[in-house]
Amino acid sequence: MHSKTVLILVLAVLWNANLWAQKSTTEIGLVTDNDLYTSSKNDMYYTNGLEIFHRHLVKNTNDSIEKRTIEFKLGQYIYTPRFLDSKDESGIDRPFAGYLFGEVGSNVFYKNESVLKANLQLGYVGPNSFGRETQKSFHKLVGYKAVSGWEYQIKNALAVQTQFFYSKKIFQTKESTKIDFHFQSEANLGTIFTGVSTGFLTRIGLKKLVPVYNSNLHGASLGSVATEFYFYIAPSVNYQLYDATIQGSLFSSNSPVTFSLVPFRFNGEAGFKYRKNNLNLSYVFVYRGKELYSKTISGYFYGSIGLSYLLK
Repeated sequence: MHSKTVLILVLAVLWNANLWAQKSTTEIGLVTDNDLYTSSKNDMYYTNGLEIFHRHLVKNTNDSIEKRTIEFKLGQYIYTPRFLDSKDESGIDRPFAGYLFGEVGSNVFYKNESVLKANLQLGYVGPNSFGRETQKSFHKLVGYKAVSGWEYQIKNALAVQTQFFYSKKIFQTKESTKIDFHFQSEANLGTIFTGVSTGFLTRIGLKKLVPVYNSNLHGASLGSVATEFYFYIAPSVNYQLYDATIQGSLFSSNSPVTFSLVPFRFNGEAGFKYRKNNLNLSYVFVYRGKELYSKTISGYFYGSIGLSYLLK
């Protein structure tokens, strides 16, 4: 009798755990970017980034759509030159700049595995972003040398920024559980960044691939109980029309150090993404092509680590 009771209790716990996972409607998480995630000697250009986000399932009445989510995000990006001990403007090959923003976005995941995202950001580039203070505190915490040159940072510029992203699965007639291909494009329009990117993404499954509308590839884990582990690679071409972290504000020319953009760039990323039960983990290696015209500038790379958890 005792063994039957234990068996019933175990089955009840498992059933409730499965029900909990199926009803997961909220996701919280963070993404942290740093060039130190790829090399202890690689500290330049895009030096640090942090995003904290909250996603939530919303009602869907469209038969062609698998799910919709709304997303809220708080983020900060920090940019520095190659050399962090410049005593004057001549040693700065990329402006010091910080970007602090809040974001609200809408994400639509279609049953044919297409994805459409749109978001709006409000914030600041410049001293109001607290980039200098963040980097100073971090270097002090880990025992790095002090940084010189922030007095030449990009001046305050108000951020009103939009972003649109579209992804479409290609070769859909080919049945494969281990590899798939996607065409994707992104457009940014606003007072901080204006440009377009287009390219391809390939997923290679270390387990059976999950449909994009249930995958953590673009943040669609909510409402799904799938386990996934895959490698992906995504090369792209970017045309950048404007970048306030390099050129300064659209509405004034008071920043002490600015540069002209290299408009066409090659970008790429490759990494691993994993999900088990309610936990999502990822590591991505990101490469960005040469962004501006200066004597010592080059392309650069950094690492990105993501962590999120699904809640009821």
